[in-house]
Amino acid sequence: MSDPQRTVLVVDDREENRYTLCHALSRAGFETLEAATGKQALELSRMLPDVIVLDVRLPDILGYEVCRRLKNNPQTSHIPVLQLSAAFLTAESKLYALESGADSYLIQPADPLVLVATVRSLLRLREAEKQAHAAAKQWAATFDALSEGVALVQDGVVQRCNRAMTELLEASYGQIEQQPYAALLRLRFAVEAHALEGGASLDVQVNDRFFRICSAPLPVDGALAGTVLLVAETTAQKQAEQALLLTERLAATGRMAHTIAHEINNPLEAITNLLYLAQTAAGVNDPVHAFLAAAAEQVERVSQITRQVLSFHRETREAVDVPIAELVEDVLALSCRTAGCKQVAMQSHVDASLSVTGYPARLRQVFSNIVRNAIEACSDTGGLAVRVSRSSMRSMQGMLPAVRITICDSGAGIPKSLRKKVFEPFFTTKGQAGSGVGLWLAATIVEEHGGKLQLRSSTAAGRSGTQFSVLLPAAAVKGSLPAGSLSRAAAQR
Repeated sequence: MSDPQRTVLVVDDREENRYTLCHALSRAGFETLEAATGKQALELSRMLPDVIVLDVRLPDILGYEVCRRLKNNPQTSHIPVLQLSAAFLTAESKLYALESGADSYLIQPADPLVLVATVRSLLRLREAEKQAHAAAKQWAATFDALSEGVALVQDGVVQRCNRAMTELLEASYGQIEQQPYAALLRLRFAVEAHALEGGASLDVQVNDRFFRICSAPLPVDGALAGTVLLVAETTAQKQAEQALLLTERLAATGRMAHTIAHEINNPLEAITNLLYLAQTAAGVNDPVHAFLAAAAEQVERVSQITRQVLSFHRETREAVDVPIAELVEDVLALSCRTAGCKQVAMQSHVDASLSVTGYPARLRQVFSNIVRNAIEACSDTGGLAVRVSRSSMRSMQGMLPAVRITICDSGAGIPKSLRKKVFEPFFTTKGQAGSGVGLWLAATIVEEHGGKLQLRSSTAAGRSGTQFSVLLPAAAVKGSLPAGSLSRAAAQR
């Protein structure tokens, strides 16, 4: 067996001893360095030899002290030290050498075979330590990479925890480790430790966050070595469940509205025909004629609402040419009553010649979500403005024609710290009243259509408000119609 890559530093004040030791080690395949004093040994140790063979009796510094200094230096503490002595032969001397940090001890003159075997043994031990240290680092990295908080508990005290546990408990390692875990659970989650006995798990809520806590026994060689405490945040899961429930309710409501609107169409048609006959019948005086005209107008309004409800739930299997101005008008018309209740004035400037290629029902959902949020953001007697105009957007093919739809409100604005979060799923500032999926879903649908959803907001006094801008690739350009085609009367109804 040869170790050409291994270097041994031999420290002895007697030249003949150094020669004998270096000769034996060189024949075994080791490279050697030589030092005659403790000071030289400390200087050569900076070259980080693999093993140091160190005599106890040195002219300047005893080998015990040299060994102690080597082990106290973080750069050299890992180097195995084999202490040799021809003068200090008692058990107390050997014990003192080992307590000073030596890894092994031999009496001079040492048998060359025993010397080489001891050096190789120290190298094997060092290699095993390195592998164990590397494995410990890997496990520590794995431990810290977990998103769930994990802690090892022994005798009711936290011995070790990962990074996620510090984040979930909102405390440092020093505030968690070597602390009673029962007190930590009580302080952070208002949970008693005995509630987790028997492998039970608990779901708890702290402010607007949800957590699941459980513990499991840690058996080692058939004996109980401690307990593993697990803490996981389930806020996103809870929010997803609530959003799913809300979505199911909205879908059920939408299906019911679609069914009702469909069933209303037939009697509406009959009423429209009867009103027409009554209006055209002979002998109808002017007051009655005026009442019939007003009734016909209201019936037409109901008919328009049913058509809009039906169009909201009619989806195509393939993308079609969507007149964007007409779609936006439908959304605003359905929002008129909500805006009217808050006395929010709605203004629009739309170019009816513009269209995009997409799925009408999904695009209606985008603008319905944004308009609804804008109305809710406005204070009473606030304002809402919508503009549909030509624009352009950059793509792989260069600049392409596009349609820009901007929706501006006069609300309080969105704080700068929250603007990056508004498009995140389940983020909401409405508490339990909001699902947190409206803007996230809107942004997703816009991206699916190859467009962009942009946000600008201000909270400055006197000029606060928020603007959402939807940029979609244009499908075609038709004959231009006058701007402001949305009826002001419809907006005020």
